[in-house]
Amino acid sequence: MTLPLISVIVPTYRREEPLKETLEDVLKQDYPNFEVLVIDQTLTHEPEIQSYLEKLAKTGKISWFRVNWASLPGARNYGVRRSRGEIILFIDDDVKLPESYLQAHARNYQERPEVGAVAGRVFDRMKLADSQKIVTGSPYSIEYLPPEAMDPGIAWYHIDLVHTVKPQRVISTRGCNMSYRRDIFTKHGIWFDERFRGSAVREESDFCLHLRQTGYQIWYDPEAYLVHLGEETGGCHDINTRSLKYQLTFYHNHFLMALKNLTPGQQLRLYAKLFDCHVLGNPPCNKGGSLIKIVSRGLFYSLGFLDACSTLVKSLWQDGQIYTRQDTEAVTILVAREEEVKV
Repeated sequence: MTLPLISVIVPTYRREEPLKETLEDVLKQDYPNFEVLVIDQTLTHEPEIQSYLEKLAKTGKISWFRVNWASLPGARNYGVRRSRGEIILFIDDDVKLPESYLQAHARNYQERPEVGAVAGRVFDRMKLADSQKIVTGSPYSIEYLPPEAMDPGIAWYHIDLVHTVKPQRVISTRGCNMSYRRDIFTKHGIWFDERFRGSAVREESDFCLHLRQTGYQIWYDPEAYLVHLGEETGGCHDINTRSLKYQLTFYHNHFLMALKNLTPGQQLRLYAKLFDCHVLGNPPCNKGGSLIKIVSRGLFYSLGFLDACSTLVKSLWQDGQIYTRQDTEAVTILVAREEEVKV
């Protein structure tokens, strides 16, 4: 049986050594049929990393695409348009992979035709450390997620792809470890929404809610695991996670996902949980509870909602796919010039 071609897409922004180590792990995979596409949003690399990427591209081990903008969903879409695989797999630029990683993703598509997406397990060092503190210093695991993890209103506070150990259906993937059948994009016309900003939190949630409407299932496989290093600098976006701009985009993205996809009742449940967890700081967020911090977070919560409403209003005259439009227009111009040369 011919193994499906997997396109591994790695969006990257201002990452150096972690990107190199990630690519080294990808290139060591025991799966025989894959390609690697690096969508590089870094304007200038360190000389050593620049040479490393040039060598990989020259020898055909990776396809290296450099762009002059920074958008995670934009980079994902850019990569898909240039990929050839039957399976499109996305990873972050700061992960560690076992050699059987690609095989684990591919197996689910070969064995289960109803599966349109695979969510892999993420050994997130920050979340694992937090959970050990909460459970008296001991690690814990989950066999099956609670019913709330399939409720679009509050699923994001119950779907745990860090500690869950049994394969099962889920409502969404996690952006640093997810794969999809190609026809999700080409046949069903579902693409990542480039209006999700910064770290693009909830862009994969938005994508998966649309995917579920096709009838395909999203399947969680704990054997398709990786280690997410969670580097504090760089990444796939142009906003520092400690900045005020990041706080605004965080709430904007949650509200945008809700306004686009959820019923009024589901929206209210999400807004209430978002406020309780991220503003008041109650579990599972466990944020600092000083009055000044709560008021500050409440302000960003309110501004984020208004900003998301503004984004939707703007959608009446433009769809927000800024980077896709730039790319397709550039390709159209290039093709036209090539035709002129032929004539």
